[in-house]
Amino acid sequence: MVVTLSVNFGDVLNFVRAKSDGIDSRVKSQDDWSAEISDVISDSRDVKPGTLFACIKGEISDGHKFVSMAESNGACALLCEHEVESSLPQIIVPRVRDYLGEIASLVYDNPSAKLLMVGVTGTNGKTTTTYIIRSILQAAGIRTGLLGTIIESDGVTDKEADRTTPESCIVQRQLAHMVSNGCGACVMETSSHGLYLGRIKGALYDVPVFTNLYPEHLDFHKNMESYFAAKKLLFTDYTKPDYRGAANYDDSYGRRIAEEFGGHVAGFGFADGAKSRAVEARTSIDGTDIVIEAEGFPALSIHTPLVGSFNVMNTLCAVTAMRGRVDDSAIADGVANVPQVPGRLERIDLPNGACVFVDFAHTPSALRSVLGVIRNLSGNDRRIVSMFGHGGGRYQKNRPELGRAASEFADEVFITSDNARDEDPYEIARSIAEGVSIPYRVNVDRPQAVKTALDDLKPGDILVITGKGPERFITIKDRKIPFNDAEAVKAWRDSH
Repeated sequence: MVVTLSVNFGDVLNFVRAKSDGIDSRVKSQDDWSAEISDVISDSRDVKPGTLFACIKGEISDGHKFVSMAESNGACALLCEHEVESSLPQIIVPRVRDYLGEIASLVYDNPSAKLLMVGVTGTNGKTTTTYIIRSILQAAGIRTGLLGTIIESDGVTDKEADRTTPESCIVQRQLAHMVSNGCGACVMETSSHGLYLGRIKGALYDVPVFTNLYPEHLDFHKNMESYFAAKKLLFTDYTKPDYRGAANYDDSYGRRIAEEFGGHVAGFGFADGAKSRAVEARTSIDGTDIVIEAEGFPALSIHTPLVGSFNVMNTLCAVTAMRGRVDDSAIADGVANVPQVPGRLERIDLPNGACVFVDFAHTPSALRSVLGVIRNLSGNDRRIVSMFGHGGGRYQKNRPELGRAASEFADEVFITSDNARDEDPYEIARSIAEGVSIPYRVNVDRPQAVKTALDDLKPGDILVITGKGPERFITIKDRKIPFNDAEAVKAWRDSH
């Protein structure tokens, strides 16, 4: 459904001036003030008549260089950081991203105010937790949009996501689509990059959620405290006045969130002091039964098809976030009927009795969790092969740690490539191998590596392919090669 709201340029300029002193503008005539803005876009290729074009200056490209393209495509005004050569009226601000989301919210009529907004942040578990929460809300009869790593859903149409948290103008447009499509809620992943760079500006949340924090993205954030500070922004800068959230009390950073925002945030976990606790959890290959006790609520017994201790925490997180928002019966139904999350412990059985699990785990802690669950469920009499690589341009110290993590639970490690980007995949593999203490082999051609590993599986063997999960491409330098782990496994299965 197309959003057909609009605001005139003069209202946008006055809004920006009221927000901050000293804002400059280049307005050449009275007609400029009355120009109708119906869309806010930061990619000049997507500009159409009635668009305010936002000139974002990023690490790779500078939107100011694409003003002529935006103007030829029909842009009616510009948001920029310095004056540019153009006949269009211009609003000049110190940093475009600091204003973009709120301007887009103004143009799209403040959509987050019309939705129950749930934002999930943390290192691991964000995607699964959002799927569980959406399943709970839909079981309660609430049409729910979803923005995350795997898909963007406006409540009617699903499409593959480009990034976990898109630019703020895209977020606001998607929220407006959800409102138009009759959604009553939105559940979204809020990445540390998205929070730090202001991609959720213009949105306020009813339910902020914190899953956990482990070393990742430290090439960007530099240290854990800076990484934590970015995650914490969800609670300090983007909440509605009466918000009620949830934080992992078993995680030291989550406990800090729960204690600092205690009046608004319920700690969940197994630890004493958590307001919402899993007092019993029994897991098998067929799913998990959990008993939850929480302050102010009766004990709740639920069943989920998801397995593993980390999915106990993901489920407990989702239940804690939704407790009191919807009936317990809807919570139980939503948890019981949560759909398979693509690339999240996705199981594929093979004709010879072997099986494959595909998972997104790409940090040492996540890999330990996944392999630990599979080892516990399968016992010691089944051979486990752990296949993974590591992304180029990512936190390099994780590479030998991934090798060590796999060595704790697997019988063999198969090192392959991930998204090598501009790095040498053989050098990445060598770094991983430094931490491996069990038999291993290397093949940096991921499609060929998957086929080789599948050919070698014996009845009862388990192949665990991690790192890319639902991703549909392998990125090498400036090339994107179509490939999906689960699809490759299913194609092999169907041909045998």
